[in-house]
Amino acid sequence: MALEHAILVSLAERSASGYDLARRFDASIGHFWKASHQQIYKVLGRMETDKLVESNLVAQAGRPDKKVYAITADGRGELTTWLATPTPPEALRSEFAVKLRAMHLGDRDTLLDQVRVRRAQHAAQLASYESSAAKFYPEPSDLTDEEIGPYLVLRGGLRAETGAVEWCDEILTELEKR
Repeated sequence: MALEHAILVSLAERSASGYDLARRFDASIGHFWKASHQQIYKVLGRMETDKLVESNLVAQAGRPDKKVYAITADGRGELTTWLATPTPPEALRSEFAVKLRAMHLGDRDTLLDQVRVRRAQHAAQLASYESSAAKFYPEPSDLTDEEIGPYLVLRGGLRAETGAVEWCDEILTELEKR
């Protein structure tokens, strides 16, 4: 997937300035598709040139005008084509897994410390996702068509973080008993 598609999805949900898009990425899409603010602005410019998005200047009191981007018909067409294209399996790439595989070559206590830190990070992210689920989707059986996709993505994040915490617990149990 290209960053362009993530931006198109976000703009299909709601028009936004580059700044608002970057904040939206930080708060949600960025949990599974990383992009810096600089990358977002650069790609928005290219997308506007390619007629996938258009912008309008919006006056602001006491501040410079801001560009608000909206998806175009061409952008919706690109999004429709992309959505219909099968997604290949995503390769797992984990520096942590490589370190774990080589643990017999290093210091066990150092690795245990890293696992504990990692577990705490996953537990914190899991708590954040659980809070979002409670706040935004208190009744999953009542979801609208527009809510089901974001809800399922959140469920995927919950499952991934639960699995990561459980894996860290398994690693700690196994290494601490040796």
